[in-house]
Amino acid sequence: MKKMVFLVLGFLLITMIFAGCKPRAKEFPLVSRDLLFGNPDKASVQISPDGKYLSFLAPVNNVLNVWVGPVEDPEKAEPVTKDTNRGIRNYFWAYTNRHIIYIQDLAGDENWQVHAVDINTKEDLNLTPFEEIPGPDGKPITLPNGKPLRPQAQIQAVSYKFTDEILVGLNTRNPQFHDLYRLNILTGDLKLIQKNDGFMGFQTDDDYNIRFAAQMTPDGGMALFKPDGKGGWLPFDTIPMEDSLTTSPVDFDKSGQILYMIDSRGRNTAALLAVDLKTGEKNLIFEDPRADVRSIMMHPVEKKIEAVAVEYLRTEWTVLDESIGGDLDYLKTVCDGDIRVSDRTLDDKFWTVAYVVDDGPVRYYFYDREHKQAKFLFTNRKDLEGVKLSRMHPVVIESRDGLNLVSYLTLPGWKDPDNDGRPDKPLPMVLYVHGGPWARDSWGLDPIHQWLANRGYAVLSVNFRGSTGFGKDFINAGNLEWAGRMHDDLIDAVNWAIEKRIADLNKVAIMGGSYGGYATLVGMTFTPDVFACGVDIVGPSNLITLLETIPPYWKPMLEMFATRVGDLRTEEGRKLLQERSPLTYVDRIQKPLLIGQGANDPRVKQSESDQIVKAMQEKNIPVTYVLFSDEGHGFARPENRLAFFAVSELFLARHLNGRSQEIGDDFKGSTIQVPEGADQIPGLKETLKEGTP
Repeated sequence: MKKMVFLVLGFLLITMIFAGCKPRAKEFPLVSRDLLFGNPDKASVQISPDGKYLSFLAPVNNVLNVWVGPVEDPEKAEPVTKDTNRGIRNYFWAYTNRHIIYIQDLAGDENWQVHAVDINTKEDLNLTPFEEIPGPDGKPITLPNGKPLRPQAQIQAVSYKFTDEILVGLNTRNPQFHDLYRLNILTGDLKLIQKNDGFMGFQTDDDYNIRFAAQMTPDGGMALFKPDGKGGWLPFDTIPMEDSLTTSPVDFDKSGQILYMIDSRGRNTAALLAVDLKTGEKNLIFEDPRADVRSIMMHPVEKKIEAVAVEYLRTEWTVLDESIGGDLDYLKTVCDGDIRVSDRTLDDKFWTVAYVVDDGPVRYYFYDREHKQAKFLFTNRKDLEGVKLSRMHPVVIESRDGLNLVSYLTLPGWKDPDNDGRPDKPLPMVLYVHGGPWARDSWGLDPIHQWLANRGYAVLSVNFRGSTGFGKDFINAGNLEWAGRMHDDLIDAVNWAIEKRIADLNKVAIMGGSYGGYATLVGMTFTPDVFACGVDIVGPSNLITLLETIPPYWKPMLEMFATRVGDLRTEEGRKLLQERSPLTYVDRIQKPLLIGQGANDPRVKQSESDQIVKAMQEKNIPVTYVLFSDEGHGFARPENRLAFFAVSELFLARHLNGRSQEIGDDFKGSTIQVPEGADQIPGLKETLKEGTP
């Protein structure tokens, strides 16, 4: 008897010890939203072609600008640009070694202008300062709001052979098509080299020769043409519709006679091929049966393919040229995480390298190839160093018709103490759906995942059919399946999470941006019993009006939308588009809905959100509508990101019972407006009454 008592007491003692070791929520304090959604400390690290300067994006008065400093002492970096509004997101070095080129739009309209900044004088030259596109009558083309349609500049090519010039595309003559120009970055002089009256785009080489032009075929495929030497064009190649999203020219070798292509013709996943332009012979360089070739490392001058990467669950590099084999072997020993060589000097002696992990900030290094030494520079978010974050678990979920859906699951740390991707009991869950839809979710530090997991939710992102990276069969399985089998995949993933006791079936939310916003509206209308609530960010509500209002420079791609989404021009196509539009079924909405929209969105116009909000108002269905006057397709200004996610957090907390941080100062500097439903979220109406600067 005594022995049994001791055994019972021992068991209880062990149980108490292990229970005491189990993490609790208080050991994972709330991570402030500004650590995840505010500006990074430093990002987009690059090196000048001559290796003398290091550059990166960093805030100046909370606005991202380009900073430049000496390689030997990056701490001496200073800002060279002076953006005071939206922040700079894309930039690169000119081959002068003293100019930074960047693009900027106006309040999210995506009509980019090209700027060149002298890093010594800080002089900023707007190289494409055009504000209007003349119509047939000579008067400026205007938008429905009466404002002039602004031209869009596109960077076509940058070559080390022409230090003072770049190639740009401009639609100043015809809003649908971009003519090609040589642009002098010192003077702003433009020289027309190719008028464009029908091509989607061009392929050029390092000598700024136009080698190919692309035009969409009536079935949604692609026809490639080559110049005939007389000002005309000759057929070169045809890419069928089923291969059009997984096949394209990439670049040329040093001789210009070998064309490198990503190509899925005759196979499922996209492989890397070398095409001899004299003989037409095609040689396979690399393929992977699981996933498409995603990234290529090529010598900046010699133009040799050195390594390729595919991404199935995570990014995997394969060395093809042993001249860099030792470099990648060494870099694997420097730090954990997926390696990204972000930039290289022209002589290839120095690289900048980023390491991506799932539970911490990106780590940047300066790598000296000759001495095989990688010097740590900084992380992109210093305040996240040492913060308890959650792991992201790659999982493969099988759809009802047998497709493998590569997905990513993140759980609150205190609910998954052994990091096995299974919580101790079912949790409220947010299904976070990516945009595109011709894009994909990836492994790494995802601010949305970390934020939601920290608030106590399981977070699941699914690469549903139509997502890219998994072969053409997977993409084409999504053709004409918006709100059809693409949505079935999302529901299958939710059911998987419920069956695995990850998700509480009564507390599943759906959230996403762009296509993910559309998927949210579909979830609210097509499967209203599945989700407890939804958060739609810039999602289209009516596929007909979406396609009728695409930007003019997207119209050459109309055949792709017709074959993959639905054809506006036929009665059958319009019927399908109407049947797959959430606006058609607004009366089915039963659960709370939050909508976020940018007023200047050129892709998903404000009217897409306005019309579903109006329809819900007419049927007395509650909705909360958040609008930003200075945003486009997504929220670029950190002030607006913080404001929207503060609202979203309170919304989710009310309907899923998760943890939440007060709004506090997160509306400061934001242009947030809530035209409808502020009273649906506790504390929102009162905060708005206090006023936002």
